[in-house]
Amino acid sequence: MLKKDLQTPPRPGTRRARFCDGIDRRDALTLGGTGLLGGLSLPGLLRLEAEAAAPKPATATSCIMLFLEGGPSTIDMWDLKPKAPKEIRGPYRQISTKVPGTFFGEHQPLCARVADKFTLLRSHSHADNGHSTGYHYVLTGRKAGFPDGNLRVPTNDLYPSLGSIVARETDRQGTVPPYVNLPNPMGAGGPGFYGAEFAPFVIESDPVQPDFQVKDLRVATGPPATRLARRRSLLDRFEKLHGKTSLPGRAGVMSTYYQKAYDLITSPAAREAFDVHRESDTMRARYGHTSLGQCALLARRLVEAGCRFVGVDHGSWDTHFDCFPSQEKDLFPHADRAFSSLVTDLEDRGLLDSTLVVMMGEMGRTPKINGRAGRDHWSQAQSVLLAGGGIRPGRLVGATDKHAATPLSDPVGVDDLLRTILTMMGINADRTYYTPLGRPVPLVKDGRFLGELL
Repeated sequence: MLKKDLQTPPRPGTRRARFCDGIDRRDALTLGGTGLLGGLSLPGLLRLEAEAAAPKPATATSCIMLFLEGGPSTIDMWDLKPKAPKEIRGPYRQISTKVPGTFFGEHQPLCARVADKFTLLRSHSHADNGHSTGYHYVLTGRKAGFPDGNLRVPTNDLYPSLGSIVARETDRQGTVPPYVNLPNPMGAGGPGFYGAEFAPFVIESDPVQPDFQVKDLRVATGPPATRLARRRSLLDRFEKLHGKTSLPGRAGVMSTYYQKAYDLITSPAAREAFDVHRESDTMRARYGHTSLGQCALLARRLVEAGCRFVGVDHGSWDTHFDCFPSQEKDLFPHADRAFSSLVTDLEDRGLLDSTLVVMMGEMGRTPKINGRAGRDHWSQAQSVLLAGGGIRPGRLVGATDKHAATPLSDPVGVDDLLRTILTMMGINADRTYYTPLGRPVPLVKDGRFLGELL
């Protein structure tokens, strides 16, 4: 059993906590004694400090992350610079949105119509320009210990991913897995040292295919079904004989896995949640007959059935060569329709207030177009779309310079975004677990809560 929830008191010499007005705690106590804080007593000051540090109530119960693997081009989609030189601004024009004074790229017309339902964060920034290493950083909050180009999945052997943290820290509802990846495993979406119990359930099948089905949920008939029932009966008798809670080590863990697997494959509710064919043709067309669109629709079904975190891995965004034709035809329209339809559909069903939707990649693309008519890796500035779950809609947060190269001020880091997502889901981001070697690992290492998003 891993030790958990053990907090280490601040060590001498650590940075003094400061208030938002720039006054730190020690100075505030001094000011309180002089009456400069309007007669606020020491107990009153301590009470306010405790309230500020207390865990914030959850505003979201589930999260859907549409991960555009490879890096979507911020300057062509969400943060156009029409006055920049041609080799930077590219061929696209701005269009107006539902929010006065906010403009998107011309290939995001559907999102423009519902811009009042989500917030655009334009100042997300970090320093890892690698695909696999950046993916690892964004989903775990830790720098990768391997060089970019690592193709194993998952890449996060040690640190748990955001989805695994959510699966561990929230209560499971029903028989639907709390953490699901589709249509493929997320590159750094593994459980790390948490172990397989908190790994994602991976569909490994694309719901856009006409014959789509989740192979692990197919229930056998005839002799195989009888054999399964006999094995289940044998396992029950064994556990009753030895006591389920007294099974040693791996046997006890595997008993938990078997129970979850059995519940899943024998649950009509779980099979129904994964059956995207139950949606009407109209609804499926609304999301778009694309991989990203149908994955977004299936994600909504899973959240509706009680799933806590759905990670949709959508590739092909690494546009180094002739990027504009592929962006216009295969990338931008798919993301535009999938995100706008998901947000609107969740709102129509009364689920948007409790479901946080995030669309982002591991990086953005270079402001300057390269000699091959493409854009290269650029993690220093990218846009992140956030909706639901307590997010205040219809706003722009942050801004970039005249070339969309760097944030103008207060860049939002990886830890800031992770801390905010977890806090919005009612999870204490400072909670600490211990690795099998006894190393303390807080859920989020650093970062601040982005109150400006709410």
